[in-house]
Amino acid sequence: EKMNSTMSEEPDALSVVNQLRDLAADPLNRRAIVQDQGCLPGLILFLDHPNPPVVHSALLALRYLAECRANREKMKSELGMMLSLQNVIQKTTTPGETKLLASEVYDILQSSNMSDMDGVNEMNYRRRKAQFFLGSTNKRAKTVVLHIDGLDDSSRRNLCEEALLKIKGVISFTFQMAVQRCVVRIRSDLKAEALATAIASTKVMKAQQVVKSESGEEMLVPFQDTPVEVEQNTDLPEYLPEDESPSKEQDKAVSRVGSHPEGAASWLSTAANFLSRSFYW
Repeated sequence: EKMNSTMSEEPDALSVVNQLRDLAADPLNRRAIVQDQGCLPGLILFLDHPNPPVVHSALLALRYLAECRANREKMKSELGMMLSLQNVIQKTTTPGETKLLASEVYDILQSSNMSDMDGVNEMNYRRRKAQFFLGSTNKRAKTVVLHIDGLDDSSRRNLCEEALLKIKGVISFTFQMAVQRCVVRIRSDLKAEALATAIASTKVMKAQQVVKSESGEEMLVPFQDTPVEVEQNTDLPEYLPEDESPSKEQDKAVSRVGSHPEGAASWLSTAANFLSRSFYW
């Protein structure tokens, strides 16, 4: 009897991994997360989780963490990391976006200790190999840089994240909050306008595309105002209802964490604690 009551109070895997992803989105937290004893092993275990959104969210967290150059060697040598990423890429049941995201993380880590030139060659080789696993239906991915008016705090970032996650064809995204930007990797057959439509649907933000002119200068290009039909992401079915993102209280905790790395540390120990006890599915 007692057992059941404590079980129901435990956070579920998806809310834990989503909180880790949100923490990892803030560059101030990235070193601390990778230094923590429990979080990296936990994220690796999440890569084998039966629930697809948990896997995708764990990959987004790893993608953020890998952005910090100082983290890459440790991540790469962490037990099971590269193997689990390969498993995600090779598993036939993995959704296409998730495979592309996994191969992106794999590439970044794989080339972490090479000279730049080696790195480029190795990346190309890995990418071809990944393409092979992904099958010919997955055309190459492309990168779109968005400037988002109104992207000025972590609750807005979460709104933006939720809107992007719903679009079929979005692989990964990284926020550069200081300059109100979001760098989005999408399948090459997805129109960038779909991203603008999704962001406009938040009612509080509006996106423009950042493009480079021939002289190398950056320009902002507004999207057409006609909304595009956005294909909903059916690979992530009933796991992402808006109102079930971790309770509002936890959201507040996460947004506070962003500005205080020591807040992140205490949250991390809670997460690590949960992770160490929860892998008995």
